[in-house]
Amino acid sequence: MTIEELIENFAFLDSWEDKYRYIIDLGEKMPSLSADKKTDEWLVKGCQSQVWLIPCKSNDIISFQGDSDAMIVKGLIAIVLLIYNNKSPSEIKAVAVDDIFAKLGLKEHLSPSRRNGLEAMIAKIRHYADIL
Repeated sequence: MTIEELIENFAFLDSWEDKYRYIIDLGEKMPSLSADKKTDEWLVKGCQSQVWLIPCKSNDIISFQGDSDAMIVKGLIAIVLLIYNNKSPSEIKAVAVDDIFAKLGLKEHLSPSRRNGLEAMIAKIRHYADIL
């Protein structure tokens, strides 16, 4: 799925209840991390739920695996990974994520703690782009 397809899918859904259900479905489709990867090394600080993000760099392209102990958050991870996965560090830094979230209507429909967690995930991904 592309970001444009995600935006179209969100626009097609009428209510935020349907959109939340869709976000949860995205999370359910993501593979879970094995228990040995759910360590403090990969834990994202600042999230209400437990969130793990694992980067992998190959030929200047960074890909990520992620997981959470909460299904809605796992769905948000799926969206974040759709936006940032398989990009170079410079592409990651150039993503206009606020524009994408505005088109999805995400930030205004998430609780403050979920928004903070989302920002923490993005900050962690950008950190990895800086150091890898």
